[in-house]
Amino acid sequence: MQPRADDRSLGELFAELSRETGELVKKEMALAKTEMTAKAKVAGTHAGIVAAGGALVHAGLLVLLAAIVTGFVALGLSPWLAALIVAAAVMAVGYVLVMQGLNKLRNTSVAPTQTMETLKENATWTTGTRA
Repeated sequence: MQPRADDRSLGELFAELSRETGELVKKEMALAKTEMTAKAKVAGTHAGIVAAGGALVHAGLLVLLAAIVTGFVALGLSPWLAALIVAAAVMAVGYVLVMQGLNKLRNTSVAPTQTMETLKENATWTTGTRA
């Protein structure tokens, strides 16, 4: 016959508390892992934008160099001026992308804030104190 929940000894209650505390810690760690993975994916996306912007700035630099070379070789206004305008436009777009990506990276937190709050709540509940 199973003893009623009220009839459990102090040792049984502490054993149950220990088991449940261990389970709670495991679940909190799983939550932290899930939260960190999600935040890392967001940061990775923003880093990809920075990389795309950097690639466009590099392409713009190459076009700019070609424009300078063409300008010196041809010494004519129209091929040189056309290449220079294209280079400036590509570099401007690349600069805007780099700045947007960096701003988004600065605003991205990778700390597991939800998990930390839950752990604080659990500690407060466990100790019976209020923060």
